Amino acid sequence: PNQGDAWAYTLAQLERYLAHPSALEEYLERAALLGRRTAELHLALAADPADPAFAPAPSTMLDQRSVYQSVRSQATQALALLRRPLPPAVKADADLVLGLEGEVLSRLRALLQRPITATRIRTHGDLHLGQLLWTGGDFVIIDFEGEPARPLAERRLKRWPQRDVAGMLRSFDYAVHSALRPRHRSDPALGAKWLADVTRAYLAAYYEASAGASFLPADEAGRAVLLDAFLFEKAFYEVRYELNNRPDWVGIPLQGILNLMGVSD
Repeated sequence: PNQGDAWAYTLAQLERYLAHPSALEEYLERAALLGRRTAELHLALAADPADPAFAPAPSTMLDQRSVYQSVRSQATQALALLRRPLPPAVKADADLVLGLEGEVLSRLRALLQRPITATRIRTHGDLHLGQLLWTGGDFVIIDFEGEPARPLAERRLKRWPQRDVAGMLRSFDYAVHSALRPRHRSDPALGAKWLADVTRAYLAAYYEASAGASFLPADEAGRAVLLDAFLFEKAFYEVRYELNNRPDWVGIPLQGILNLMGVSD
């Protein structure tokens, strides 16, 4: 039994917030709950060392290089698409992102500059607000088949679970923009505050609930390197998806990339 998915619930909460900014506190509690549930999901998936399909796997420099090459490929393919004719409304952001190409690719090299000792585990693989049901008091995670477009063998690979975390953070970003789009007015400051506060609440709860887990880098710098890489991976994937399916929406991941680079137009 549920009251709809977490996407619909979040949009409803955003409508309340945009009308009454003091209503943010309730959703911050929900975001923290989502962070705890995400951590508990990863702890459960890593809980059986005797099962080869689920036992945490050690990480090697080869794993780091593989992820680096994958994210870099995603980025270069998306950047190539941005050089094609684009809707006028997003061209300025696209030009800003293109101008940052060298800096983005340099930033991704952080994956190769230090050993990542965190283990790799089975993950959800396609985690976002649409993959959770809101029961009225809690969230239930569903749809564990991973990304349907990927081969089954690839979906079963063990990964660093920060990839799921990045998926949730990008979903929060999409929710903000989706709430603002039909209002025919600009609330960038309100939207930015909601996203920043919700991100902090979610990450703080996630890291607290998963503290000490083998799949979590022990130091903050290591956690930041992984999360950074997967946020770029998701955002560049979204650029490709939106350009191929909803060109008018490509501004959302473009803004996400600019935010990651600390740039605003």
